Amino acid sequence: MAATYNTFNLHTTPEKFFIEACDDRDVLTIDRVSTEMSLAVRKDVSPSAVTRPICGIMGTIRLVAGTYLVVITRKKKVGDLLGHAVWKATDFDIISYKKTVLHLTDTQMQDNKAFLSMINSVLNADGFYFSTDYDLTHTLQRLANTSPDFQEMTLLERADQRFVWNGHLLREFIAQPELHKFVYPVVHGFIAMKSCCINGKIFDWNIISRRSCFRAGVRYYVRGIDSEGHAANFVETEQIVQYNGAKASFVQTRGSIPFYWSQRPNLKYKPKPQISKSINHLDGFQRHFDSQIITYGKQVILNLVNQKGSEKPLEQAFAKMVNSLGNGMIKYVAFDFHKECSRMRWHRLQILVDMVAEMQNEFGYFLVDSDGTVQLQQDGTFRSNCMDCLDRTNVIQSLLARRSLRSQLERMGVLHVGQRIEEQADFEKIYKNAWADNANACAKQYAGTGALKTDFTRTGRRTQWGLLMDGWNSMIRYYKNNFSDGFRQDSIDLFLGNYAVEEADMNTPLHELKDWKFLTLPIIMVVAFSMCIICLLMAGDTWTETLAYVLFWGSASVVTAGVILFNGRDFVDAPKLVQKEKMD
Repeated sequence: MAATYNTFNLHTTPEKFFIEACDDRDVLTIDRVSTEMSLAVRKDVSPSAVTRPICGIMGTIRLVAGTYLVVITRKKKVGDLLGHAVWKATDFDIISYKKTVLHLTDTQMQDNKAFLSMINSVLNADGFYFSTDYDLTHTLQRLANTSPDFQEMTLLERADQRFVWNGHLLREFIAQPELHKFVYPVVHGFIAMKSCCINGKIFDWNIISRRSCFRAGVRYYVRGIDSEGHAANFVETEQIVQYNGAKASFVQTRGSIPFYWSQRPNLKYKPKPQISKSINHLDGFQRHFDSQIITYGKQVILNLVNQKGSEKPLEQAFAKMVNSLGNGMIKYVAFDFHKECSRMRWHRLQILVDMVAEMQNEFGYFLVDSDGTVQLQQDGTFRSNCMDCLDRTNVIQSLLARRSLRSQLERMGVLHVGQRIEEQADFEKIYKNAWADNANACAKQYAGTGALKTDFTRTGRRTQWGLLMDGWNSMIRYYKNNFSDGFRQDSIDLFLGNYAVEEADMNTPLHELKDWKFLTLPIIMVVAFSMCIICLLMAGDTWTETLAYVLFWGSASVVTAGVILFNGRDFVDAPKLVQKEKMD
């Protein structure tokens, strides 16, 4: 495999960017006027250039003011995977090709500033990882089952496009193979790499969660699937163990319930899910599972949603579609997580683990011995989901991963036969904390806050403090989902190329005028509520007079609040750049 360069110096002149590979003589030249890219050598760099070190190139993006170069300015080493360094990108810079924005109108400047803040919003979301000489986008099993031609490809050519989050930013580089050594795919999600010890035997244990960039977005604005069968919040999670030259991996997936449904925010704490009545669900449903079977083999669906209330129709529709498909490669298991574990009965999760134990044994896991011989292949995956595919899903995935890990460590000779991972206190603490960190990372990227129920993942039991933290995170989620997720969705759509900005664009969708209700009703409600409080604090001559004022202003504030809730969708922060599918 052709590795990419590790470190760079960025030399900037008014006319050009020179990106010098510190470990080679090659220099990438970018013309700031024509935007053309070409290779040069070190002596071509202008002596008057301003020089700074950078850690990598994310790519380029076109905004209203012109093209911008996005670079990684800081990185942090996560660890080594099979001898290859894995890095986390921690800081970025967005550099304009243009030397000034004076050619723009005031409106264009404001739009350009808004688009820049969107790009920064995505870059500042924690969880971008890369390696300069290892393909992070593929599982160990996929990499082992490749052709010699695949092995000779550059990282950019061979990457699984589902997980290349800077794919849109690299479109100009992809077209010029000679530039591939200067760039690499960046994945979004979570990676933990730990050196552990059990029975005096040291082994490496890793989690890699790869978040798909297809149908990517935020919690309430991206649900279900698209016409290509891509599911919202799809994450592939791989657990990898290395010991004495042997290596094993266990892969699970999560993703939104794979048919056409929506749950748009409307100021209510939990908006009612809506299943589309006008679209043929089975076509997209089949596309989704066809691709899953090709990639992962047999599928066991673990549907963890409630089997009553507003979630019940989704569970029933999911079960009906699996039956309609009639595919023997797909098995459906419904487990009402909240009902089974109500009143702190978390031990009942073992019911589900035992229920699917035989299927997990049948799937197995990927195992390569110290001689490099493949001993086992994983023949299927568990596809878990709840409503958000976050909190409940992560708890179940951690339990299934532990069960697989025990078998792997026994086979490698780390665990004695009959020993349980739960009995290894030091490793168990590392294991639980890493899975809880994985839950938090996935939750922040999709829902805007840390995960719920992580006290169980970290400690194996529910605590009063954990319940309080869940309440706090739920409040933050409510605020973000209603009043800031439109901006976050626009940011992701812009970053991934779902919305393209034209240079000097005069008419962007950012200037959507709000209905009169948006400004008038909240002011009336605040004034009425304030007057109600004032009347209580400054009583009138008689209690009847005070009561009349309180009832009048109280009624006004309640009625206004009711009107606002009734028209809830007019008051939430909705995306402006891309019109998502309209659901019936």
